[in-house]
Amino acid sequence: KGILEEPHRKAKTKKIPAQRQAEKIKMKTKNPRSAFLLICAFAFLFLTFNFLRADDSTDAYTKLKETTAGYFKDNKYNECADYLKSLTQKDGANASTISYFIALTRYNQLKYLEESQNWNEYFSSGQDYRQQVGTYAQEAIDATSAKDSVNVYARLILWRLHKDQGDAMEDGVLTELVNAALENAKSSEDARLLKDVADQVLLYEDKINSRRLYKAYVEKLAASKISDEELSSSASRFYEEQNLELSEALYDVYIGRIAVNLPKEKLIPVLAEIAKQFTYKPAGPQDMFYAEKVFAKIEETAGKEAFDEELLYLRAFNLEKDKDFAKSKDVYLDLINRFPQGPHINEAIYKTGMIYVYVLADLKEGRNYFEKLAQKETIDPQVISAFYQLGLLSQWDNDVVKAKEYYNKLIEIAKDGYAGKLGLTKERLKEIEESKPLEYNLKSFLDVSLKQENAAAADMTKADFKLTPYLVKKDENLNVSASASAGESGCMPIDLQYLWSGDLGSAKPSPDQHAFETNYSDSGVKQINLVVVSAAGIVGRSMD
Repeated sequence: KGILEEPHRKAKTKKIPAQRQAEKIKMKTKNPRSAFLLICAFAFLFLTFNFLRADDSTDAYTKLKETTAGYFKDNKYNECADYLKSLTQKDGANASTISYFIALTRYNQLKYLEESQNWNEYFSSGQDYRQQVGTYAQEAIDATSAKDSVNVYARLILWRLHKDQGDAMEDGVLTELVNAALENAKSSEDARLLKDVADQVLLYEDKINSRRLYKAYVEKLAASKISDEELSSSASRFYEEQNLELSEALYDVYIGRIAVNLPKEKLIPVLAEIAKQFTYKPAGPQDMFYAEKVFAKIEETAGKEAFDEELLYLRAFNLEKDKDFAKSKDVYLDLINRFPQGPHINEAIYKTGMIYVYVLADLKEGRNYFEKLAQKETIDPQVISAFYQLGLLSQWDNDVVKAKEYYNKLIEIAKDGYAGKLGLTKERLKEIEESKPLEYNLKSFLDVSLKQENAAAADMTKADFKLTPYLVKKDENLNVSASASAGESGCMPIDLQYLWSGDLGSAKPSPDQHAFETNYSDSGVKQINLVVVSAAGIVGRSMD
């Protein structure tokens, strides 16, 4: 009754077909209940027939998107496909939109069958569903142009199908998809299509094309009347969604705007908060490279004086975790010079010494920083580690007398604490007392890192390992995983050995282990070393 009366109130001069039919029914039918049911039936048929009879194809797309979403929610894909196919007989005007949604339905059905492991239907009907995806998506593409959103979305489904199958057509279909999306953006006021396509392309880990699409999306968004606050809010939202590509692109536009409009005293705190979002953290989205990009913008805008102690430490630590050790060392030096009494001073001194020795192979400069710590009266984990490093470097340099002095001093000041370093120190002293060489893995790392003839092998780009997380609590597990590039090997796999050394905590990984799990019972900066070797010699080394 409401369906029939509402249009009548809006247009009294013209009755809709269902209303005229309803009046005929009421005249011919004496049973009110039967009349009501018949009226509902005719109303339903009328609405179904006219569902997509809209002047704007976008309206048809929106309506079908809402309708199919209901079917998808209940995993009723066959019912949805049947419904859509029934519409094609009634609505030729929106045939391309209907074809797209049939393709989408069958594609989602294939994904659902995979996820639910319904292999019976998957193998009996999967090929038919894939054929329908390709056929109906192509029908939508052929009947439209790139100016039509449905054309681009149909191309997206078609590309995903080819990508999933890993066939030879995927690259060509992707190129056509990206070009169509960019072409569509020229004539459309709505930028959402670009983001939708970019999201899917990024999902398949194609960062190059997703970046192109996100860039176009951001440019379109920035050209609109969106405010600075909305830009910042959108960038923050995408960060929370872990879409860092888009978040960073929006922040770039936002930073470009506020850098012109805000005075330095207001700009720097905003930039600092953005940088903090992307710096290394034990959990959550992060991009250390982008964080440093914003830190560099702060320095460019207001100089090094714009960094307080905490921000300076955060920048150095972030660079270190990004393994940009040389630049990290420079920032730690700024911290040492500007805040000699700060809470991070001993860590900054120790890490500066480590980078000089094990990254830059500058033993003299590195030892100077370890000596600075050894002369401190207050004992902490970094002072203990400095004594160990001085002893280790002396032992490697065959100055066993000096090595024993440092090791014995460490034992004296450590007392009953620092079990990890005490254990390593006692191992080194035993080697000296028994006139044995340094433990093989450790000696291999020192030789590769410090001997001039091994300079080529000391390159840290051919072997690497990741830690998850870097900041661990006492007895919390730390995962270590290595990767190495051993070059061409023909058809035979290369047998690699992983020589782990340093502060390995509770773990004792064997040479065939490229990954292991460990934990630590005492605090302080830990050093893990790796040398990767093959039958042909040293592949590379890494340190963290």
